[in-house]
Amino acid sequence: MTELKQIDQEVQALMWQMRTETLSKMQQPFNVDEKSGRKDLVTTVDKSNEKAIVAKLRELDPDAQILGEEGFGDQIEQTAGRVWLIDPLDGTMNFVMQQNNFAIMISLYEDGVGVLGYIMDVMNAQLYHGDTKSVFVNNKQIEPPTNLHLRDALIGISGPLLINNDHNMQVIAKKSRGPRMYGSAGIEFAKVMSGELIGYISYLRPWDFAAGKILAQTLNLQVKAIDGGPLSMLSSNVVLVATERASEEVITLAN
Repeated sequence: MTELKQIDQEVQALMWQMRTETLSKMQQPFNVDEKSGRKDLVTTVDKSNEKAIVAKLRELDPDAQILGEEGFGDQIEQTAGRVWLIDPLDGTMNFVMQQNNFAIMISLYEDGVGVLGYIMDVMNAQLYHGDTKSVFVNNKQIEPPTNLHLRDALIGISGPLLINNDHNMQVIAKKSRGPRMYGSAGIEFAKVMSGELIGYISYLRPWDFAAGKILAQTLNLQVKAIDGGPLSMLSSNVVLVATERASEEVITLAN
């Protein structure tokens, strides 16, 4: 068994373990704090999840760098070598307010190129995982979604972009069959990969889109900045994931 295959199996097991632990923590008291404001929350579950994931990745891949949302990894300034990106609780507001629609995400990049991606839809017990050749939901391989036009499907757009009409988002929403908001990048990426949404647009940080980018591109989906350019794995941007046809249409309308 190759080293990478062994690491992949270990990380899959870790994702299921983190799901179990997160569900258990939901039933116990946890602290909620604000980061940049009342709509940007962090909990003790975010932090404990990240510490546990970092510890396991250090054990599995000791020479790699780790970039985690809550800061328990490394201070990374360049993407040479192996870099793991972690979002220990994606959709923290949903976790706190709804106890639904949140995810755990891990990805591995090597010299800036995606290698392995994992998105755990915690409440639905669905682990989206794969590499540059194939994508699975749990143990079932999934096929690329149909390459539909924008007018033929629903699209995910983050609330702030739509409310403020940034990048012409209200026109884009009207061109589609309707907008949807789930409040978690991991869940939205999963909806696009499964064909429930034709695309998803939001302002995202690297740990928000890193795993989804690998998996979506493997399924022939486009993952770009809203201006059509490539994404940097060390900076934030308005990110679009969509079918090829919808991606072209959205980029034209947004710019």
